[in-house]
Amino acid sequence: MPMEQRGVDTIPEEERTSGPRDLVSILLGSNLCLGVIVFGWLPPSFGLGWWASLTSVVAGTVVGTLLTAPLALISLRTATNLSTSSGAQFGVRGRLVGSVVGLLLALGYTALTVWIGGDVMVGVLGRLFGMPAGDTSYALIYGLLAAATVAGAVYGYRVLLAMSRVLAIGMTALLILGVIAYAPDFTTAALPEAGGYLLGGFWPTWLLAAVAAGLSGPIAFITLLGDYTRYISPARHSSRRVLHATWLGLMLGLLVPQLFGTFTSYAARAALDYAGPLVDAAPGWYLLPLLLAASAGSVGNAGLMLYSMGLDLDAIVPRASRATATYVVAAVATACVFVGHYASTAQDAMTSFVLLLTALGTPWAVITLIGHVRCGGMYDPDALQVFNRRSRGGIYWYRGGWNIPATMSWALGATTGVLSVSLPSYEGPLLSLTGGVDCSFLLSGVVGGVAYVLSAPGARSTQPEAELVGPTSQPTESGGGWA
Repeated sequence: MPMEQRGVDTIPEEERTSGPRDLVSILLGSNLCLGVIVFGWLPPSFGLGWWASLTSVVAGTVVGTLLTAPLALISLRTATNLSTSSGAQFGVRGRLVGSVVGLLLALGYTALTVWIGGDVMVGVLGRLFGMPAGDTSYALIYGLLAAATVAGAVYGYRVLLAMSRVLAIGMTALLILGVIAYAPDFTTAALPEAGGYLLGGFWPTWLLAAVAAGLSGPIAFITLLGDYTRYISPARHSSRRVLHATWLGLMLGLLVPQLFGTFTSYAARAALDYAGPLVDAAPGWYLLPLLLAASAGSVGNAGLMLYSMGLDLDAIVPRASRATATYVVAAVATACVFVGHYASTAQDAMTSFVLLLTALGTPWAVITLIGHVRCGGMYDPDALQVFNRRSRGGIYWYRGGWNIPATMSWALGATTGVLSVSLPSYEGPLLSLTGGVDCSFLLSGVVGGVAYVLSAPGARSTQPEAELVGPTSQPTESGGGWA
């Protein structure tokens, strides 16, 4: 299969051969991995019982999916990734906000997937072959996973899609075997080792779990969904079908692995750590399937995240090819794996990461969706590529390539989120306004959205300006013709 040559440029209609089923396959297959499974461990580690953990994960995922899935329709119209598409709202240079947010999201999830997958692999290899759990072993396994991940990400969308189709079937079978393997030791009681409710009370802890374990999953895809829907043709597939496929793919792709993580957390008594107890509690016959799940699943998920990171860096530095950008972010992600392994506990690192990035990403997603509704889903794909061509002008040029009201609204929403977040090592000064309950994602989205509506009234026309600052092509018929 040839290496993908496309970066964040507009995908020609003849290359847009994917469909809604492919979207479901890639969202399901790539998420059936330990990097997503481990999020189901967070509620038990916060001190919640089985039913409270179950409801927090489901509620957070459903709410997050309903808010996030419509973003998939934007790239269906623009034929490019979401951060580039957001130039319609933020300006062709202001879209760098989305690129940076997407880069940070994908970087964190890539590192987390390799970290957790590698830890489980070292544990399983230790039980099977006596491999010592030393620094050399971890470095070797992390390096192997990172190398395999890079290979898939560099070859691009078609390879990742083929891999996801296989993983959707293979990983589902491995997880079913896992339920059978861990079922004899399952309990619904809260784990005593967790030390009670993390935040001192049931509802604050439940809400933290709903955000950190449930809502964070769909939010991780706010800049990723367009990576896949840009290859779907709106001439052959309706927006309704694509939206339904996104809902189905996100719900299955997130709930199945996360609830498996919650289930195995109670079965393995994994209150303070997940990877170690998961391996220790596995019956001997399940060690090889667990090793396969840790390796193949991690490569599939991290490969998809790394692919998105390469696109985001390519959008930030247009002169870099997608392959070169992927190699660079792979090196950074691998470094983050080692930092996470040696310098932080899994619970603290995961909680801090998802809450901060949710606070930063939610207002961007809200503003982008408001702009999509305002323009009626009609875009000028050619004008979105002005920055990538290193030229100037076009209808999304605004002021020097930045839409100041949209950018300032995002900054205001993100700042509000950071000031109202509750992390293991930091509590925002606005927490007192919410009774100590972390509502950072809600506040950041509301503040950012309201500020944008008030500061930038009206829709942006998709008709070309009479006079451009510099050279750019005329809009193509793909702009309003897809409405």
